[in-house]
Amino acid sequence: MAKVHELKIRPEYYNPVSAGTKSFEVRRDDRNFITGDFLILREYVEQQKRFTGREVKVAVTYILRDSCYVRPGYVVMGIRKVGEKS
Repeated sequence: MAKVHELKIRPEYYNPVSAGTKSFEVRRDDRNFITGDFLILREYVEQQKRFTGREVKVAVTYILRDSCYVRPGYVVMGIRKVGEKS
């Protein structure tokens, strides 16, 4: 069953996802991500230890776990933007 995962994302990665030019996420595979899940990517500034209030919702459209291409314990997810909060 599909889930919604809330995750931090750094500004340098948030901006291309928000613009629609970054269509993938590389993450630690610790949440049993599946195709059909949704990610709420909340922009986070690590140096200031704070969220900016901006977030983007994406649908997971593809999962790559092949150890020939992805470091063990990580996953590459194809994503498609479905919403945004500025």
